[in-house]
Amino acid sequence: YRHAAPSVPWPWMDFDADDSQVLPLPPGGLGQDPEWDHYPQSLFGNWTHDQVERCGILRMNPTHNQTCSMHRVDVLTGGEFDKSEDRTVTVEHPQAFRDLLQDPPSSDIRVRALFVENMTVPVLQILGTKYNVEPFFFASSVNWIPSRYQEDPKPDEDHITVVLPFIRMMKIQKPITRTRPVRSFPLTLSAVFHLVYVDEKQIIDTQAPLLLPDNQILLHDLLSIHMHRTSTTSTIISYHPSSELQRTSAKRLQSLMQRTGDSVYWSNIFKRSKDPTFLFLATLWYALYAWDEAFEVLYRHINALESDVLRYNDIKLTRELHKLQAHLLYYQQLLRDFQVSVEFVRNTPNPAMSVLETDPDKREDSTNLLHKEADNLTSEIKRLTGQRVMLSARLQNVIHLAFASVNITDSRAMQRLAVTTMINSAALRQACLVYYLAMIFVPANFLANVFCMNVRQINPPTTGSLAQYIEVIAGLTVLISWVVVAFQTESTFHLKDCSTQRRVFWPVFYVFDQISAAINKWFGYNRDQHVSGVLHICCGEDHS
Repeated sequence: YRHAAPSVPWPWMDFDADDSQVLPLPPGGLGQDPEWDHYPQSLFGNWTHDQVERCGILRMNPTHNQTCSMHRVDVLTGGEFDKSEDRTVTVEHPQAFRDLLQDPPSSDIRVRALFVENMTVPVLQILGTKYNVEPFFFASSVNWIPSRYQEDPKPDEDHITVVLPFIRMMKIQKPITRTRPVRSFPLTLSAVFHLVYVDEKQIIDTQAPLLLPDNQILLHDLLSIHMHRTSTTSTIISYHPSSELQRTSAKRLQSLMQRTGDSVYWSNIFKRSKDPTFLFLATLWYALYAWDEAFEVLYRHINALESDVLRYNDIKLTRELHKLQAHLLYYQQLLRDFQVSVEFVRNTPNPAMSVLETDPDKREDSTNLLHKEADNLTSEIKRLTGQRVMLSARLQNVIHLAFASVNITDSRAMQRLAVTTMINSAALRQACLVYYLAMIFVPANFLANVFCMNVRQINPPTTGSLAQYIEVIAGLTVLISWVVVAFQTESTFHLKDCSTQRRVFWPVFYVFDQISAAINKWFGYNRDQHVSGVLHICCGEDHS
């Protein structure tokens, strides 16, 4: 963007590598007929070979062997549009095209608009040389850099340029597919699109086409117009980029501008004012129509997404929502550029009007009329800006709704998990109780079966006593408890992953740990009491 206007002192210069020498102008100036095939250096010596190569204006050529064609619109001095002949010229030989431009237009032509399709390097050089066009116009157009500027103002002429990227909706004949579906419901676009624009790239690159349902696509388009305003016949040059996507063709824009003369409203404007800038301003309305249609499609798409979020509660939908939000944030800057471009046209008066309209009152009326029409267009752009804000807010609301729905679902799942955990915990406590009861009663049951309860108190003829029976049970219980705890990998009596020696002698270590903890606690308590007493004494307080 730093190379967008002639005001920059170092156009397309690499400070680290560019050491090209600026060619001096020939003695006596450029002459009447500079060599067109040396453009832009023939007119603008500060554009060195490295800078021209870096900006790419001499590398553009039509694809698929397409020929360059030029479509013309002529507005006569009375405000009528000339429809008397074919307005299209096919450029096959550069020299013949140059000779055609050398013929002076008729004196009754107020403004001539040239819409160039599949512009070649020779055509660019011929147009740039003929109309003394700054290379910034072609460089900004080739590189899609938004720009607007006035150059070379004189008492009876000047040059104005507007390069304006915008968004346009296009219906494609071939269906669209996504490399990975957004979701499994009918919202997913399901077919094959011949260009590779996957979702992952769309999330990162907001300048990539935005795929929508019903085989619709929102793509970037370019309105690139340069105007040479003079006191005789003004000239508009419209550049149209070549692309595999169906950008706005020169023939399409020429047809729309030709039909502007059929509008009663605009035909009255052209008859009322001699300012050729009105045709330039009318061309900008095409971008507004495209924006309005694009937002209509986006509105319907966001409505469908909102309905799907309420109906399906699918977290995968947030991917589509975030992608749309990123595009809407980018559209904010494009709309701002659009508004600034219209304000630039409004606030850049035509210096040739002092010659075209000698009556001061009519000249002031023409200026007020231009301001009025520019304000009308600005008002529509502000309406689009408000619509974009509304769509962005609705989209943000849908995103919050999607996350809230997912959080509610997760909360319910966590609640069910907590109930299941409580049930399992109760069952585990019961199992532990049975386990410990078994540890206590298994030895007694074992001895009862071995000795058959032959104790003197129960079976008098026997010699065994109840005391001996209790001693054996106690010893066997202690032994079983010792063995069970020793073979446990994790227990409250020893740490996890401790040594075998510590597990075998766990009673000794357990008693030692308890004694050590008690001693540390007691000494720590007394040490704290001692420190507190010292502090009280140091502070002069009676600690007794």
